[in-house]
Amino acid sequence: MSEPHFPGYHQVRVYYEDTDHGGVVYHANYLRFMERARTEMLRTLGFSLDALERDEGVVFAVRRAALDYVAPARFNDLLDVLTRIHRQSPLRTFFTQEVRCERGLLCRGDIEVVSLSADSFRPTPIPKAVRMAFSHISAQ
Repeated sequence: MSEPHFPGYHQVRVYYEDTDHGGVVYHANYLRFMERARTEMLRTLGFSLDALERDEGVVFAVRRAALDYVAPARFNDLLDVLTRIHRQSPLRTFFTQEVRCERGLLCRGDIEVVSLSADSFRPTPIPKAVRMAFSHISAQ
């Protein structure tokens, strides 16, 4: 289930540090995998979080996260994390993310991310170039 040419595709290997005593991925680590995938999607689209903060004065924060756990990921699994933009507004982006492996769907997440001023941490519009890049891939 790999889509390596899709900007919202990211692979993660499960390391021992990601698991509990039974070798199963600890539930909170799915959020870490999804965060990495969103960051890498931005990078693939030509944006880095540090440059957006420095040049645009913008940071992003998760406002809401809802996860559905379907099946466990285990030590040494190679995971495909798929990120799609469900919808966006001038201030927020709503992502749907899936964590999959060769056995199928493991976890699905709906993540709401808000754009904040780096100085005040108050809501501020998402930079136009980022919104345009997001609208391009959400149409796919």
